Amino acid sequence: MKKSLFTIFTILLIVGCKDNTKTTTKATVEMETKYPSDVIPFMDEWKILLGDGTYKDTLVNFSKDDFFYVENDGTTDWVVYKTPNSGITSRTSSNTRTELGQKKHWIPEVGGKLTGTLKVQHVSTSGDARVAASYSVVVGQIHSDEGHENEPIKIFYKKFPGHTKGSVFWNYEINTDGDDNSSRWDFSTAVWGDDMSVVGTSPNTYPEEPKDGIKLGEEFSYEINVYQGIMYLTFKSAGHETVKFTKNLLQSDFATKEAIPQQIWTLYAAIGRDGVERDSAYAGEINYFKQGAYNQTNGKNPEDNIVWYTGSETYNGDIEKQYANGCYAEVWFKDATVGEGTNPNE
Repeated sequence: MKKSLFTIFTILLIVGCKDNTKTTTKATVEMETKYPSDVIPFMDEWKILLGDGTYKDTLVNFSKDDFFYVENDGTTDWVVYKTPNSGITSRTSSNTRTELGQKKHWIPEVGGKLTGTLKVQHVSTSGDARVAASYSVVVGQIHSDEGHENEPIKIFYKKFPGHTKGSVFWNYEINTDGDDNSSRWDFSTAVWGDDMSVVGTSPNTYPEEPKDGIKLGEEFSYEINVYQGIMYLTFKSAGHETVKFTKNLLQSDFATKEAIPQQIWTLYAAIGRDGVERDSAYAGEINYFKQGAYNQTNGKNPEDNIVWYTGSETYNGDIEKQYANGCYAEVWFKDATVGEGTNPNE
């Protein structure tokens, strides 16, 4: 039930009497609707942008059909984030999102922590297999709110059509040195399955399915813990190895051309992204968390950007048609927290 606080069911009982007269009894049952804020109570810490352009900065007792609502899988209530391949999005992106944005902002030296337990239910089934961003959705990130407004981390789920298992990986976007951000790039690291650089050889030819990947509907969790400028990452899923990473956000690993990884020279060769990062990375820069479904699939021409323009079907922006034809992303969260960064050694 998603549309109102109470849904009223009216049952009319028609009872035939011996004298052929009819008695009508009206029974009213009220069933309470659950909102996302009932399932994950941290919603007062966030604002949200939905895939149709709806913006809300008060999320307690807020939901919207087909974008942000509660579903029950038979045992558990989940908050659903759903967004099409084409809709209305933010000024800094051409990709749609139904995604929370943290109200509180912080610098890496102060830090913060975001956790999420989720399952990805759907990623777009249309797109170009040669494009790294095709068939993927970002389920959590840190976003800068000044300078180039780049992202120290984006956590992706990606699954090629026809595959049973997909990949979870995280990307670090460099905080490009200088005023020109056009040469920025993401370095991708696999968690389970492949990293972002594994692509198809033609628009409809897919790489080998990852053996240790994550299926649609398979639960996993992440923790992004920024403490005293260091980002500590933990990924967990039943039946999979727990994976941890550490990344310094105050000192760059990519401040010279020689330090640019081979993955970047290969993946970004066609679009000429060869920037270097400022020595101090994201030090002193205002950041905030984001969580939900940030759809990486779009309708832009892959020939113009073979990394990010996925050439997906968008049905001229008709959201109903996109949903009916698999051109959307859908992510379910059952638990999430946001707060201060903590010492990982305690």
